[in-house]
Amino acid sequence: MEEKVMVADALESVNSNLTKYGEIIPQTENMQLRQTLKQIRNQCEMSQEELYQLAKSKQYYTPAAKATDDEVKKVRMLFSPGQSL
Repeated sequence: MEEKVMVADALESVNSNLTKYGEIIPQTENMQLRQTLKQIRNQCEMSQEELYQLAKSKQYYTPAAKATDDEVKKVRMLFSPGQSL
């Protein structure tokens, strides 16, 4: 198996896990379990960042173009207090 494919598979797996943690943590009533899940999620995020940097450095991944100032302003307006979606 090619390194590029392995890195892409690992990134996909980590991203999937991060999504699951985002769904599970708010539903957890046990505060000790919630804190443990948050710690695991944080470690997962660090792994995701490392994999992303590796993929980017080896040109396995090309990030999307940066948002323009106008695009950023529009998103900020959408999510600012008092705005309805």
